[in-house]
Amino acid sequence: MCVCSCVCVCAYVRCMYPSRLELWLQLAESCGLSTVEQGLQQVWRLLLLCLLCRLCFRLGGLSTLKHVVSVLAGIYGLFLFFEWHMLWVLLLSALCYLVLLLSRQSSSKGLFLSGVILIYLLMGELHLIDQVTWHKMRGSQMVVAMKAISLAFDLDRGVVAGLPSPAEFLGYVLFVGTVVFGPWISFSSYKDAVEGKKLSWQWLLNSSVSLLKSQVCLLVSNCIAPYLFPFFIPIHGNRITHKWLHAYESAVSFHFSNYFVGHLSEGTTMLAGAGFTEEKDNIKWDMSVVKPLSVEMPRSMVVVVTSWNIPMSRWLNTYVFKNAMKLGTFPAILVTYTASALLHGLSFHLGAVLLSLGFITYVEHVLRKKLAAIFSACILSRPCGSDCSHQHRKEYWVMLLNLLFSLLAIFHLTYLGSMFDSDVDDQAEEEGYVASHTIQKWSELNWASHWVVFACWVFYRLIQ
Repeated sequence: MCVCSCVCVCAYVRCMYPSRLELWLQLAESCGLSTVEQGLQQVWRLLLLCLLCRLCFRLGGLSTLKHVVSVLAGIYGLFLFFEWHMLWVLLLSALCYLVLLLSRQSSSKGLFLSGVILIYLLMGELHLIDQVTWHKMRGSQMVVAMKAISLAFDLDRGVVAGLPSPAEFLGYVLFVGTVVFGPWISFSSYKDAVEGKKLSWQWLLNSSVSLLKSQVCLLVSNCIAPYLFPFFIPIHGNRITHKWLHAYESAVSFHFSNYFVGHLSEGTTMLAGAGFTEEKDNIKWDMSVVKPLSVEMPRSMVVVVTSWNIPMSRWLNTYVFKNAMKLGTFPAILVTYTASALLHGLSFHLGAVLLSLGFITYVEHVLRKKLAAIFSACILSRPCGSDCSHQHRKEYWVMLLNLLFSLLAIFHLTYLGSMFDSDVDDQAEEEGYVASHTIQKWSELNWASHWVVFACWVFYRLIQ
């Protein structure tokens, strides 16, 4: 009887595992290889441009000539991805410099230029340009806008001594390492790149590692995340749990597509010669755009927001949040997330996500701050420093509370990411998800995240 049972079990195992292995091999062949091939086909010429730009900066010569090289490389990089539609990005760049030139005697160049850029972007969003084309260029438009606005505010504050020349300005906003995929870099970082730091193995290694990470993230986004349950992780459930599992798959796929762009932008930025810190004679090529672990295993939603796109988070904090703080903390948070939504375009689903994030992060921050004061425990949204005055730091109940808040953050991320459904056709995704899609997805999940945030806010008010 035992022998028969063993034979049956072995036959079952032989039957199951080869089928699972065959499916993995089919997925690797049909999705994995094509994804890597397409990814490399799209970016190899951009990478070559970044490398050539880096070598030209290193050769030396007149700084004006270097800026011209940066402009030409950036224009060609835009042409590779957008063809002649790149003229809209060039038009925005020229418009920004014209505004700075006309307002060079003003002390409010930042606010004035922000208004002009907002009008320009809204005109594009109102379908004066082909919708699909405009959405494809949205990332480059946003990077150019952020660079120009940061430069304008730095001119107002005296951080930048005077208005750069046309070649210097265009070289900055069209810098080939950042103009296609980002990220935002400061004007001083660009000037450091133009100086042409010496070539090193660390520069090449760190650039290559970031590019390799980007390809891995692309594979996860396209070939693993959409099939997470039950293909890779054999979890089955009822109708309700199935909806949440599918929402988690959509969220993870969207997250890793963002990590792909983030790590790719790290690689292109460093390859082109920017993205380093300098301490005395020691140069560290340590450009960091995303922190995937801080998002997938978050301490809080506040940490998620800052780890999602580190340079943009820094830009919003420096040029939006701090300027809006005179309105109060909560209004400043709303202004910051509204500015982020406008930069991303008139997209209902992105606006809904970003404004929801504003409420979630605010409620989480004030609630954890209040609980930390009541219990004198390290349960703030951000980890406490070494000079922390809390009495309780590493007790089990403190770690348990932080774990509960981490699980709550994963819950919010699943809910917010549910609308970025991989089942939606490419055309709808390129044109932007309509409002009905967002409402439908959140309705299917019973608006759970919003109700939880409201309950947390009520609890916070009760313990005030």
